Amino acid sequence: MFGRRRVVLPDPGPPGTRRILIATEGRPISKGAIAKAAELAKPIGAAVHILAIARVHGVGFALPTPGLYPNKQEWQERRDTVAHAIEALKGRGLQADGHVLGTRKATKRIVGEAERLGCDAIVMGADPPRSRFVGDFMWSQEPYRVQRRARIPVHLVTE
Repeated sequence: MFGRRRVVLPDPGPPGTRRILIATEGRPISKGAIAKAAELAKPIGAAVHILAIARVHGVGFALPTPGLYPNKQEWQERRDTVAHAIEALKGRGLQADGHVLGTRKATKRIVGEAERLGCDAIVMGADPPRSRFVGDFMWSQEPYRVQRRARIPVHLVTE
C-alpha cells in the first residue's frame, strides 16, 4: 500500500545469543561508542548489531507524503555510517552486522529492535543532557528518551 517496500529484517539468531546494539538517530557513530560496545561485547562473546535511523519528518493530511521521507542521500549516509561501524568492530575482532530503518518515532523503533533482537545492552552517542522540557522537543536528545524507555541497560557516550 502506498508503494512501501517489504523490508527483510536481520534474524535475531538462536535463543541465548548475546548481542549488543549500537544505535544512532542520525549522528555519526563515534569512536567512543564503538569502543564502549567492544568493551561490553568482548568479555561475554556478544555479537554487535548496528541500527541507524533515517528520520521521516512527518505526514501531511494524515497520509504519507513523499517529500517528508528521507531522500537517497540521507539513506546512503546512514548506510555508510553502518558500514564504517561494522568495519571498525570487525577490526577489533568482533562479529558485527547492521541495518537502517526509516521512522518518525526513533525511540520506539530502537527499543523495539533491541527487544526483537534480544540485545543485552544498547550503546548510543549523545549530546550533553538538556532540561527535560527543552530536550523533549530536540531530536539530538533522542538517546535520553531511549534510556528512559528501555528495559535493558543503555550506555550513553557523550562527546
